[in-house]
Amino acid sequence: MTVAPAYQVLADRLRVEIMSGHLLPGARLPTEPQLCEQSGLSRSTVREALRLLSSQHLIVTTRGVNGGSFVAEPDARTLGESLTDGVGLLLANGVVKGDDFLEVRRMLEVPAAGLAAARREAHHLRELEAAMFDPDTTSLDERIATHAAFHLAVAAASGNTLLCLVVRPLYTVTDRKAAAHNAPLPMWRIIDRDHRNLLVAIRDQDIDLAMEIARGHIDNVRPSEVPPQHAREPVPGVAALKERPV
Repeated sequence: MTVAPAYQVLADRLRVEIMSGHLLPGARLPTEPQLCEQSGLSRSTVREALRLLSSQHLIVTTRGVNGGSFVAEPDARTLGESLTDGVGLLLANGVVKGDDFLEVRRMLEVPAAGLAAARREAHHLRELEAAMFDPDTTSLDERIATHAAFHLAVAAASGNTLLCLVVRPLYTVTDRKAAAHNAPLPMWRIIDRDHRNLLVAIRDQDIDLAMEIARGHIDNVRPSEVPPQHAREPVPGVAALKERPV
């Protein structure tokens, strides 16, 4: 049995106090000398534990007369970046496969589209409109960036902060790798069409249609050698939406 290093043990103890709510955001942690006295560890070991907690965005350490280590305020974007790094590592090492992402996208995007249609506000529509792109004139980098921005805007329109946190790695980790290798220009045209159709459904607050378009979008971007989970008839009325102004 592997014994955890002393700094890890101390960091784990402090993490439990933070995650349990015993130490609230903004609360000051004991000073380094106090932690040394409480734990019986050297100052260098205590500092290593604090560096670990800081790297996990759980505490913030400041210097000066009023400095010290404080429990960090929750920040969805920062936490999302940590999650993205972890997911990226799993993908790079082959633990997570590309189609795993499409399955998770189906689980999350379909209900998210329905929630977005039900809850969207004017500023959400502006964000979605700003994430439109012309696949024939924009660069690959612009397409990738706006693709991610569109789906993150749909998640934001759902009004669910946790959903925004969870979906971020799906677009910030995989888009560049997948798009560069598996999405030729005709596929980008399909993606653009789906996005515009979904925007119309969300704008019209058509919950069922928004969910159906989102479901079809996953099948459209699924690699051709991988069959969709559920065969479906074409969505009535979706083709007609392509001609509607956005």
